[in-house]
Amino acid sequence: MTLWSGRVGGELAPEVWEFLRADDAELLPYDLQATLLHAQRLHAAGILDDAELARATEGLAAIEEVDADDEDVHSSIERQLGDVGRKIHAGRSRNDQVAAAFRLYVEDACAEADAALVAFVSAILARAEEEADTPMPGYTHLQRAQPVTVGHHLLAWVEMLERDRARFAFARAQAEPSPLGAGALAGSTLELPPPPNAMRNTIDAVADRDFALDYLYAAAALFVHLSRIGEELVLWTTSEFGFARLPEEASTGSSIMPQKLNPDVAELARGKAGTAIGRLTGLLATVKSLPLAYDRDLQEDKPPVFATRRDVAGALGALTILVAGLAFDRDKLATAAADPALRATDAAEALVAEGVPFRDAHEQVAAEVRAGTFEPPELVTDCYLRGRGIDVAAAVAAAKERWS
Repeated sequence: MTLWSGRVGGELAPEVWEFLRADDAELLPYDLQATLLHAQRLHAAGILDDAELARATEGLAAIEEVDADDEDVHSSIERQLGDVGRKIHAGRSRNDQVAAAFRLYVEDACAEADAALVAFVSAILARAEEEADTPMPGYTHLQRAQPVTVGHHLLAWVEMLERDRARFAFARAQAEPSPLGAGALAGSTLELPPPPNAMRNTIDAVADRDFALDYLYAAAALFVHLSRIGEELVLWTTSEFGFARLPEEASTGSSIMPQKLNPDVAELARGKAGTAIGRLTGLLATVKSLPLAYDRDLQEDKPPVFATRRDVAGALGALTILVAGLAFDRDKLATAAADPALRATDAAEALVAEGVPFRDAHEQVAAEVRAGTFEPPELVTDCYLRGRGIDVAAAVAAAKERWS
C-alpha cells in the first residue's frame, strides 16, 4: 500500500519499489504512539467521532507488526486500521509523522543508554571500592609515571562515562519537542489542537534531524571512551602486564591454540568505536546541504540510529559483565607500583619543600636516575595517594551518590 498512489498512475518498476521502500519497522511502537495522539487531536476537532476514535484506539493497540508488502511503517498502520485509517491521516503528512515517531524513538534510545550506563558504572564503582587502596603504576605515554591505585584509575573511567551520560540526556531533551501539526511543511487548515511541546516553526519541524545527530554524537563519544577502557583491559590482562585476569563468562578461546583466553569483549568494544564514528559522519554528510524542508535523503537517518542503539546496549551489557568479573592480581600490581623510579617526582618535591628551586630539584633527581643512584623517599603514609590529598573512598562514595 502507498499513501501517494492517487497521483501516480500504474505501478512502480520493481527495482524502483525496492529502492524506495523504507526499512523502518523498528519505529512501529513509536508511530503507533504518535498516531494515537493525532487521532485524539482529530477527535477534539470533530473530524473523528466518538465511535471512530474508539475504533482507532482499539485498532492501534492491536497492531503488532509491519507487513513486508507495505512501503513503510506509516502506510502499514493506516492500512491495518481499515476504514478509520482512511480518515486518520487528515491534518498530517508522513513528514511530520515520521519526525514525531523518530523523535520518540531517540528519546527511548537515550533512556535505554542511560540505564545501561548506570549498570556499567555501578559495576565499575563496586570494583573501585574494593580496590580503593590497591597500588598500581599510573602511566603517561604508556610509560610508568607515578604510583596511583586501581580505585583511583577506575574512577577516571567513571568521569568519562558521566560526561557521556550528560550527552545522552542532552540528546533526549533535544528530541522531546513535537513536530505534529507541521504537516508536510506548512501546517494544516484544519483547526486541530496543537500537540504538547509543539515545535515553533513548521518548516524546521519536518527538516530537523539535529536530535539524531546529537544521539549519534553521544554514542560516538561513548564508544571512544569504551575504546580507551577496552584498550586498558586488553593491556592489563596480557601476560606482559599481568595486572588482571579475564572472567571466563566474558572471554573467548582460540580455535587452534588451546591455552588462549582472549579479551574479545574489550576488543570488539574498541573496534565498534570506528563504526560509531562512521555513522555520525555519515548522517552529517547526508543532512549537509539539504534544502528545507523535507527531502527523501532523510530516509537514511534511521538505519545508523537503529544500529547504534543495538551496539550501545550490547557493548555496555557485555562490558558490565567483564568488569564485574575481572580479577585483579594485587601482588603483581604492588610489585609494579613499588618501582623506585615512580617516586622521582616525590623526591623532587621533597627538595622543593626544603627550599630548593623546582628546576634545580628536577635536574638533581634526573641526574641520580641517570647515574643509577636514585633512592626514593619514604612513603608519607601507607597509601600512595593520601599524601597527595586524594581520598579514593570518599570519591567513590560521592560518585555513587551522583549515579544513584
